[in-house]
Amino acid sequence: MENEEEKIGRVPVPNRNNGEMFGIVDKMLGAARMIVMCEDGKSRQCRVPGKIKKRVWIKEGDLVIIKPWDFQDEKADIVYRYTPTQASYLSRNKILPEILDVFGKV
Repeated sequence: MENEEEKIGRVPVPNRNNGEMFGIVDKMLGAARMIVMCEDGKSRQCRVPGKIKKRVWIKEGDLVIIKPWDFQDEKADIVYRYTPTQASYLSRNKILPEILDVFGKV
């Protein structure tokens, strides 16, 4: 993972060893919860943990990094939200999976 972060450099990428993955916010549910379409094809109910709740505003269509729960695979936590510039950078450099690559088509 250390080599991959050095190669990309500009933006953080999901740590596959910790089970993190890309996702796109599909629907807002309220109370810091949302439905996220993940890169493995599943839709998960995700929550924004308290340590980033007041710092990051997330809306529909945002690219995020999620970490599925160990004991309930259909739920996850949001770890990071990409800005539109970062999302287009990942799309241009073909880092995003094909199922989530909607940012280059704008």
